[in-house]
Amino acid sequence: LLKAVEGHTDIVYSVSFSPDGSQIASGSEDNTIRIWNAETGKEVGEPLRGHTDYVRSVSFSRDGNRLVSGSTDGTVRLWDVETGQRIGQPLEGHIGQVTCVAFSPDGNRIVSGSEDKTLRLWDAQTGQAIGEPLRGHSDWVWSVAFSPDGKHIASGSSDRTIRLWDAETGQPVGAPLQGHDGTVRSVAYSPDGARIVSGSRDNVIRIWDTQTRQTVVGPLQGHEGWVNSVAFSPDGKYIVSGSRDGTMRIWDAQTGQTETREPLRGHTSEVYSVSFSPDGKRLASGSMDHTMRLWDVQTGQQIGQPLRGHTSLVLCVAFSPNGNRIVSGSADMSVRLWDAQTGQAIGEPLRDYSDSVWSVAFSPDGKHIAAGSSDGTIRLWNTETGKPAGDPFRGHDRWVWSVAYSPDGARIVSGSGDKTIRIWDVQTRQMVLGPLRGHEEAVPSVSFSSNGAYIVSGSWDGTIRIWDAETGQTVAGPWEAHDGRCVQSAAFSPDGKRVVSGGYVNSARIWD
Repeated sequence: LLKAVEGHTDIVYSVSFSPDGSQIASGSEDNTIRIWNAETGKEVGEPLRGHTDYVRSVSFSRDGNRLVSGSTDGTVRLWDVETGQRIGQPLEGHIGQVTCVAFSPDGNRIVSGSEDKTLRLWDAQTGQAIGEPLRGHSDWVWSVAFSPDGKHIASGSSDRTIRLWDAETGQPVGAPLQGHDGTVRSVAYSPDGARIVSGSRDNVIRIWDTQTRQTVVGPLQGHEGWVNSVAFSPDGKYIVSGSRDGTMRIWDAQTGQTETREPLRGHTSEVYSVSFSPDGKRLASGSMDHTMRLWDVQTGQQIGQPLRGHTSLVLCVAFSPNGNRIVSGSADMSVRLWDAQTGQAIGEPLRDYSDSVWSVAFSPDGKHIAAGSSDGTIRLWNTETGKPAGDPFRGHDRWVWSVAYSPDGARIVSGSGDKTIRIWDVQTRQMVLGPLRGHEEAVPSVSFSSNGAYIVSGSWDGTIRIWDAETGQTVAGPWEAHDGRCVQSAAFSPDGKRVVSGGYVNSARIWD
């Protein structure tokens, strides 16, 4: 084992090397994606946050500039690897968990598989669905992979079959590949596209000829638990497998013999995901033990010692206006500042809360941070000194879920579990407008328009409202947003003409 990389606070479901081998992405049950330096094991920047449920699958684009993720929240998201920012809106269409995602070799398309038994193709530039869902499986789709030439897609399912699809037409290519006696958890093409490897809950691995659809090597037996993940080495000579038994094994792809006498051991729980580095010399693995580990393929040894990241759940993050710093709020009742380039913490944690910090925002000039907490207060902090800037803002009698500065930095708007919205004067710390009433449930999201004239709010009552920021009057809405289900987030477009909202029904909506 080369290195155990720790930082996630829950199961690591998926790991993926960047095409140049310099970075590794990991997706976790803690709802985050993390990017790591593959040489040092250091975390690169802050976790990528946006999914509201487990991150089941992550995959780099071929140029390494983008990352795609699939989540139990039913969405697919695209990320800018360099900035850690989300690209566009979530790709929404599946009606169940998204269990697997992959880029096409040219980076123009994305394929996703889901609990809803379908595959979907997406345009990676526009985020639009391409055609109709690919239907054929009779149970969950757990794994998808493009062929190296991008012309075909392989999928593995709980129906115990592997199916091949024409990536242009979306039609099935031939009959299903049958042989496994359990859910097919993982499929991968060989580099030449002539073979497919599959791993299953029947504890075995099979290698298939894509033309004849017959098993040509296997079943490979050795694991004492489900095979969760399989991958070919870049030269096609070897296969790595990760299992519920907590081990990994390396196999000769021609003979089916194990290349190491003993399994690779180190994880203390089942291995969910495995990936070769582009040069084939290293392996990355992700596990239910909350760690990602790096391995030397030749020696089977670990590189380095465990590296630790966050020690508690991070509930909110925000970039400074110049992009150089990041602020985070946590269930550990603190606020932290981070260097956005190095990922290093700046100073000590900012502590003065008696409960979790749910929302953070930089002032437009970047000199102050506003943070709202479950203790019902909003506090301002000086970003240079890390000291509190005056007394807390008090008025809400429940959790403060959301805070946002006006464009001129003179006011702050807050949304609360007490179902109200309040507007505060930054200098006097007095409420100057409100409480604004109308929502029938908690208000987890508030935001000013770019000209400061309006405020948009989203509520757990399933509605969105727009308010006049001077008078406090409702000027639009309530709009029933997401089938009457909770609205978790709402924000204005930069020109103030549209509003985007995100809800608990796995969808995002844009409003005029």
